[in-house]
Amino acid sequence: MAANGWALSAGILGNIISFMVFLAPISTFYRICKKKSTEGFQVVPYVVALFSAMLWLYYAFIKTNVIFLVIINSIGCVMEAIYIGLFLFYAHKKARLHAAKLFLSLDVGVFAAIVVTTYLLSKGDNRITAVGWISVGFSVCVFVSPLSIMKLVIKTKSVEFMPFYLSFFLTLCAVAWLFYGLLIKDIYVMLPNVLGLVFGIAQITLYLIYKKPKGAKTIEEEEAAMKKGKIIMPFVEDVEEKEKEKIEDVNGIMAEV
Repeated sequence: MAANGWALSAGILGNIISFMVFLAPISTFYRICKKKSTEGFQVVPYVVALFSAMLWLYYAFIKTNVIFLVIINSIGCVMEAIYIGLFLFYAHKKARLHAAKLFLSLDVGVFAAIVVTTYLLSKGDNRITAVGWISVGFSVCVFVSPLSIMKLVIKTKSVEFMPFYLSFFLTLCAVAWLFYGLLIKDIYVMLPNVLGLVFGIAQITLYLIYKKPKGAKTIEEEEAAMKKGKIIMPFVEDVEEKEKEKIEDVNGIMAEV
């Protein structure tokens, strides 16, 4: 009975923190909407997160008695779809095409193939096992997908394009669901959150290392000050060079994804 009480508490906490995770990119998309451009941001984490939410929703429906998974992943599917829609609307032609291809191939094509295959080739507990391990694999992708952003942070020595709150809440989320998986003895819920915890800590560590000191100017602020004549002319070439290097690094990373 006590174990069930702890599992209930962990499930509620997991839902609350997961909801905050889904809210975390709002500041990023506020910036995108305000500037009417996706800049150096990437669609990969949102497409993969949507796919993962869809898989867990499918797993929850066939396993039954895991209402917490049904609730949060239903919310996740709606919110991630909204983020992807905004990205497609504001992305430039090349980025929009890449995002659309990724969405259609993964969230539509691969998901449909998994549902059809597991229904035709497995039944009962075997189906739950198959979908469980598939869900584990793609949940890992949710935590691994920011690796490209981490690479960008290390190359540019800037955390501008790595949203801190998303990394922070993903880490808390991994802790909550790890305990929930342990308490209900569900290895499929537990395993991906072990890796999620590791990657979350790694992202937060990078943020602390490369975060600019308080009061330090960004390149955009330097340019604004330069236009107002507050920066002497010899600094112009240095700012332009920094901007060119940053754009080249962002484009290089996007090309690799």
